[in-house]
Amino acid sequence: MSLVKNIYALTSSFPREEIYGLTSQIRRAAVSIPSNIAEGHAKRSTKEFHRFCNISLGSIAELETQLLIAESLNYADTARVQSFLADLSELGKMLNSLLNGLERRLKAA
Repeated sequence: MSLVKNIYALTSSFPREEIYGLTSQIRRAAVSIPSNIAEGHAKRSTKEFHRFCNISLGSIAELETQLLIAESLNYADTARVQSFLADLSELGKMLNSLLNGLERRLKAA
């Protein structure tokens, strides 16, 4: 959730003409990550939780791409984007570990 807060801070400095473009896309992808994990967990089904975690993993990849686009357009500096990419990499590793555990649980059932 702190990632979402930091993404909102980053995108607040983007050009106004991007409010319905890249700014909106980046914010949506960031919000999607914890939202899908929470929704999947609330379903109380391992299969559904796994599905929603996969969606979150896709949102991580989407956000990484969008941050690189923002950097290439000079909307965000390289150091800040690299920091976000490192955070997203770590988050992706944690999510992959969770997915592996859920897959083991599904196979055992």
